[in-house]
Amino acid sequence: MSRKRLEWKVGLFVLVCLLLLALLVLNFSKGLTFFTATYTVRLKTTNVGGIKREAAVLMAGVPVGNVTGAELSAEGTNVTVFLKILNRYRIHKDAIFTIDSLGFLGDQYVAIIPGRNEAPLLNDGDEVVCREPFNLQEVARSALGFIQRIDETAKKLDNALIRVEQRFLNEQTITNLSAGIANFRLVSERALATVDNLDRVIQSNTVPVSVTTSNLEQFSGQLNNLAIELQQVLAANQADWAAAVKNIESSTEMVKSLLSNVQAGKGLAGSLLNNEELSAGMSQTVSNLAVLSSNLNRHGLLWKPKKSEARPPSPLYPGRDPWR
Repeated sequence: MSRKRLEWKVGLFVLVCLLLLALLVLNFSKGLTFFTATYTVRLKTTNVGGIKREAAVLMAGVPVGNVTGAELSAEGTNVTVFLKILNRYRIHKDAIFTIDSLGFLGDQYVAIIPGRNEAPLLNDGDEVVCREPFNLQEVARSALGFIQRIDETAKKLDNALIRVEQRFLNEQTITNLSAGIANFRLVSERALATVDNLDRVIQSNTVPVSVTTSNLEQFSGQLNNLAIELQQVLAANQADWAAAVKNIESSTEMVKSLLSNVQAGKGLAGSLLNNEELSAGMSQTVSNLAVLSSNLNRHGLLWKPKKSEARPPSPLYPGRDPWR
């Protein structure tokens, strides 16, 4: 065997081994072989997390494709992830796409959650919206901020408790509180004693109270009967009451008319009140009648007053009557 022919055989053997190795690598890797029919789906999201090229695409936990790459938009506001899906797995547009991870710190993958399969099927090049992946760093930063806020709140509570202790839990306040509790206990004991005394009074006066209650009940019944009888009397004499009220009204009108006439000077009473001469004569007549009645009362009807003789004035008492 010539050397050149041996080299060709060795080279062919190495090439066949390399081809077999490549086929084995493609078969056992996450990628797809070149001989498998696929279609492309574009995922649009704002953050892809740490997903890498050749990451798996799982639908209900079954591998249906892989990630072929990710492209950032020109504005830098979103990312487009390209998926290669096997043709035998048809996905509807109402399916939910999300980026998840294997375990807490495992590799990330694209998870497809089927919907109701009422929307049309995805075709090659269609674009769907993908949910943002779980970002542990953002959660840690949020937790750090939350812990800081809790720490600040704890400090504020500590300061508030210190102020409360300084203002309300000092020795004087505690002494006053103890005195207040003692006073409240004393008042409660007195109130309890008062209630006991009241209970004894009520128990000892149960019979009089019941008798009084029955008497009050009878009295209220009598009052009720009296009210009924009075109502009946008023109903029976309603016409008489109306006539009496009318008579009182007419009498009032007559008195008013009489007073108005007197004030106007009409009649004897009006003349006496408004004429001074008649009023003076009437007063003199009344005075004379009073003197006459007094004399009649003292001396009788046949009494006659004696006439007094004029006597000369006494020389000893000029200007005076010595006989008086």
